[in-house]
Amino acid sequence: MAKNYGPVLKRCRSLDIDPTYLGYSKKSKKVNKNSHKKVSEYGLQLREKQKTKFVYGVLEKQFRGYFEMASSKKGITGTNLLQILESRLDNVIYRLGFGATRPQARQLVTHGNFAVNGKKVDIASYLVKPGDEITIRENRKDNAVIKTNMEVVGRPVPAWLDFDNKKMVAKVVRLVNREEIDIPVEEQLIVELYNK
Repeated sequence: MAKNYGPVLKRCRSLDIDPTYLGYSKKSKKVNKNSHKKVSEYGLQLREKQKTKFVYGVLEKQFRGYFEMASSKKGITGTNLLQILESRLDNVIYRLGFGATRPQARQLVTHGNFAVNGKKVDIASYLVKPGDEITIRENRKDNAVIKTNMEVVGRPVPAWLDFDNKKMVAKVVRLVNREEIDIPVEEQLIVELYNK
């Protein structure tokens, strides 16, 4: 599987995104030299797409598939796209605070630490649905990384997820609303780009 091994802060700077949206506490001290340059309409649309792909860790082919899925659903295509991306299992694990960053959450998923509705799922792109129950597998409950993240990160669990801290069981209550997605993305620009 292809991965982006480039420097995270450098990429954040070029896409004009705060690293905290990715779960990183460090900030770049350098200034983006290209920030004063005038960007074309196409350039703005492309940057929004690249920003979204980078935040969720999705490559072009898969992102295109998500866009097609979003455009075939009822409702606003841009909002549907973000809902699909938020429904990815690696993102849900990140939102629950099991992973400090999305790449770490993806690794925890691919190593088989979690079960959805009692079945082991090790596919990071698995899309959860309302009513799905996510648990840490019995033989992985003493995972040091998950325990540390739960204690140190302390990220608030979003309203569309329900998390029982004692049982360590999470439930997807509903699909996320657009207002609950904190990532600074103008999804309409992505829709315009793909509709050209």
